[in-house]
Amino acid sequence: MRAWFWVFARLPYRLRDHRAIVTMRFCSRKLSVSMSAVNAPSIAKADLIEGMAKGMAVLESFDTERQRLNATLAAQRAGITRAAARRHLLTLAHLGYLETDGSYFWLSSKVLRFSGSYLASARLPKTVQPVLNRLAAWSRDAFSVAVLEGDSVVVVARSVSGAAQNGGVAAWDSSSLGNPARPRTPSRLIAHGLHLGARLPAHATSTGQVLLANLPRTDLAAWLKGRALPRLTPYTLTDLKALRARLTQVRKADVAFASEEHELGVHAAAVPLRNMAGQVVAALNAVVPPDRLQSGALAQNVLPLLQEAALELRPLL
Repeated sequence: MRAWFWVFARLPYRLRDHRAIVTMRFCSRKLSVSMSAVNAPSIAKADLIEGMAKGMAVLESFDTERQRLNATLAAQRAGITRAAARRHLLTLAHLGYLETDGSYFWLSSKVLRFSGSYLASARLPKTVQPVLNRLAAWSRDAFSVAVLEGDSVVVVARSVSGAAQNGGVAAWDSSSLGNPARPRTPSRLIAHGLHLGARLPAHATSTGQVLLANLPRTDLAAWLKGRALPRLTPYTLTDLKALRARLTQVRKADVAFASEEHELGVHAAAVPLRNMAGQVVAALNAVVPPDRLQSGALAQNVLPLLQEAALELRPLL
């Protein structure tokens, strides 16, 4: 039985307005706009530089699934012609954003200029980082903040205690959030490959479910319409009707729990981060070991920490 998994607590504030992001993709050589929400600046067709947009689509084609691409693969992933993909790849390599062996291309370290500039200048990561550090040091768990972008959430800040990085076995006995029996073998406490800038599927993560649940209903309907939900584990929600029902529960409870939906052994809870205008600007989550999840400490100890942190951050966002 996984009934213990759905334990909810309500924050005192409801959503009034919403942040939005517009992402662009290319299909059949035509630019199409896929909206994950609606507040992004509009642009007249005459002002849209499609060449730049296509170049960015090629750059975004590189991910953890495909780290090296040739012109054919890049064209397929960006939805443009092979000839156009080849020109964009060569241009990006010339500018230093890609490296190549003459046939395949891969990202160079120069692309970190974008993330480095964002982390150095964006208000959200700088505001939440001290709180995340304090939570991780106090609870010995892993905490992160993520924002919604298209079909994924992007980690913009995180803090992990040394105990969490090492699997948490040595620290669970002395954790301030509980004193479970020492497990026989270490359980995964941090999702594999999780790092700043990591993109995780929104439908299978606690942060993604919180952010989707707080979209305006029309935007959520547009996000769900015809969407395929990849199965990542036996517990991933892949049925749109089931996901819609889950998001309704999350919206009412103002908290989401995801137990092994993205990766086996990873259990997380998330709450929305709102500003003083009531806008949801991000989601805050914690990843906890299975022992405390089953003992009820997640709802009794970890969830209040998240809620208190959200209230503390509200005037600063």
